[in-house]
Amino acid sequence: MYIVIAGAGSIGLHIAQRLIDKDKDVVLIEKDFNRAKYLSNHLDCLVINDMANNIEVLQSAGTHKADYFISVTDSDEVNMISCGLVGSEFNVPYKIARVRNLEYSHAKIIQKPFLNIDLIVNPEVEAARVIGETIVQGATSDVITFEKTDVQMRNLFVDATSIFRDRTLREIKQSLNEDFLIGGIARKNTVLIPSGDTRVHENDTLYLVSSQDVLERIFLRAGKSTVKIRSVIIVGGGRIGTLVAYLLQEKGYPFKIIEKDYERCKFLSMVFPESLIINADISDENIFEEERLFDNDLIITATNFQELNILTAMYAKSLGIKRSIAVVVKSSYLTIASELGIDSTVNPKSSAADTILKFIGGSSIESVHSIFDGLAQVMEFSVESPSKVTAVPIRDLGMPENSLIVSVTRDNGNHIPDGDFTIQENDNVLIISKKKSIPRIERMFSQRP
Repeated sequence: MYIVIAGAGSIGLHIAQRLIDKDKDVVLIEKDFNRAKYLSNHLDCLVINDMANNIEVLQSAGTHKADYFISVTDSDEVNMISCGLVGSEFNVPYKIARVRNLEYSHAKIIQKPFLNIDLIVNPEVEAARVIGETIVQGATSDVITFEKTDVQMRNLFVDATSIFRDRTLREIKQSLNEDFLIGGIARKNTVLIPSGDTRVHENDTLYLVSSQDVLERIFLRAGKSTVKIRSVIIVGGGRIGTLVAYLLQEKGYPFKIIEKDYERCKFLSMVFPESLIINADISDENIFEEERLFDNDLIITATNFQELNILTAMYAKSLGIKRSIAVVVKSSYLTIASELGIDSTVNPKSSAADTILKFIGGSSIESVHSIFDGLAQVMEFSVESPSKVTAVPIRDLGMPENSLIVSVTRDNGNHIPDGDFTIQENDNVLIISKKKSIPRIERMFSQRP
């Protein structure tokens, strides 16, 4: 597979790294000289320092032999024009564009007959979708849902008082007596794919897999009960905040929006006439008392400043707001946010990258989710016909190191498999794996007997 990526910002870099780890041939086009020079020295791929909306540059990148062209620069116009050029000049099967402007996203000019864009990705839309799913689940933690199963993955931070601290996974499973699995453990700067003898440490983040009702019981035992969300504060009335407000309005949740830009507040007042729009700076701590913000069940911090989002969510919880969701872009802040007691974090760029990687993954991959800055990945496979993984006990499959089959859905029933379990045709399989093992897993689930 040969893939050309235009734009080596955080999304482009994230996608490139993941594809390189899968042994794909990748070419990056980046206009910034210093950025291109740095990436050329740190990535195992060709990096071209130039503009992507130029036919000669596209030719030098080998676009004529590409399977995918992905344009994720900071400019919607460059992304659309680049895809248009590729569609008219090169026989590339799939073109993908990042388009942030919602007016563009709904315009007729980006329909496939015009610019041949096969997938349009909007990071803010993807982030809002994740926030909406998290709210529906009670905003107790990050929630990963899947396409063809009701099994979920949630994360749980282990503090000094946690019932999980200093116990092995086997001891935890026996004491809780629930049908669940701890599929991964984020510890300091790495991710562990654990066994039953792995011992949980303070400050670990656990990734639990099971059905919603089982996970809610486990979280209750861990001191994090489900909260009925009746009122919501959205901090930041930008793209993400506005999209989340639309979702809340659709689902019938009352909400208020705090936005410091007066003109934006006037716009939001027209769009959401039945909601209170507060023109204020959230960094002014008096706003919490003046507007009695602490009486709300959930705060969503979605400003353009991730540090402010984290601090505001943390401060809100200290005042009594039950649940918090913070929009965070820098991956190194995700762990910090959990340690500070923030219930859920959403990374727009990671969500957008997952959408693109799912599209590239092939027909058998139903969904792809990165965890802990891409060090590990949760993949959902549909086993649509007999393959190398069917009719063989899991212990004999030869799964690569640092990978684990965490759930199998069959005939609407969910199974946490052991070594004797056998995957069958039409099963839906969830696998967690460190990134080095991903290519081998994808090959296993695509091979026929």
